[in-house]
Amino acid sequence: MRHDVGPPCECADGSPYAYWTRDGDPTRVVLYFQGGGACFSAETCSFTDGTYDVNVTDEDDPSGAGGIFDATDPRNPVAGWSFVYVPYCTGDVFLGDAVHEYAPDLVVHHKGFVDANHGLTHLLEHYPDAEKVFVTGSSAGAIPSPLFGAFVADALPDADVAVLGDAAGAYPDNPVVNTAIGGLWNTFANVPDWPENADLTPADWSIPGLYRQAGLHAPRVRFARYDNAYDEVQAGFVALSGLADATVLDLVETTEAAIEEAGVPLSSYIAPGTRHTILWRPEFYDLTVEGVPFVDWVTDLIDGERPTDVHCTDCGAPPA
Repeated sequence: MRHDVGPPCECADGSPYAYWTRDGDPTRVVLYFQGGGACFSAETCSFTDGTYDVNVTDEDDPSGAGGIFDATDPRNPVAGWSFVYVPYCTGDVFLGDAVHEYAPDLVVHHKGFVDANHGLTHLLEHYPDAEKVFVTGSSAGAIPSPLFGAFVADALPDADVAVLGDAAGAYPDNPVVNTAIGGLWNTFANVPDWPENADLTPADWSIPGLYRQAGLHAPRVRFARYDNAYDEVQAGFVALSGLADATVLDLVETTEAAIEEAGVPLSSYIAPGTRHTILWRPEFYDLTVEGVPFVDWVTDLIDGERPTDVHCTDCGAPPA
């Protein structure tokens, strides 16, 4: 079901926002954040040829998608669950709350945090008795998933909460980038008032840091990530950010180690190749790495386990 909402929710070009829901078991709910790029300059934020989605259309309707969205597949661990599907159209990986002028004719409404929070509010208002919540997202939508997983854990203290980030593990903790891009999006204004965040600065508020801070705040939440070793889309955005000195695999391993060294358990599934995202693809059911089917690994996560890391041994090579 499509829900059209007015301000303060909106898309990058100022157009109206909308999201989708599917009612299933009210005690089991998926909160899913859509992907769709990011922007941080006049070139990348262009409404016509930028590096992100700028509005919500009927094409964003997930009802015909595969993977976890296919309620008819008996292998689907969330087939009968309720869904809150949060589209992405703001260029700020759901962390922003700003209106920024990149050029005289280019004013971008970075309202992703507002849109994401509306999706969370829908979940809490319509499924207040949820016993299991799976918070997940793909690409840009993977990035806010740990943060909103902790929000769900705070709001529903008796619910079992699992988080899976699909294809965003390569973005590093770089204080200069954190401050510069975070400043454009006004991300630091949305840092939760948690004791764990008391001493943070804008330079500290990073993408892998979302796992660290959320995990320290809500240790009962189970956190996991999926990445392809040489994901070509992540490689492209790493290069756009000026951080192209390492491969995606190197960066995924580095961010995972930093999160775990901070005391936050993180289950990781690293597949070979250059593909980007998996949750809506046939590979959600078909992929097996080192003898472990991905669908079984995710099912274990949802069912209450912290699945063992899976790492390709023959991971392929970076895109040419």
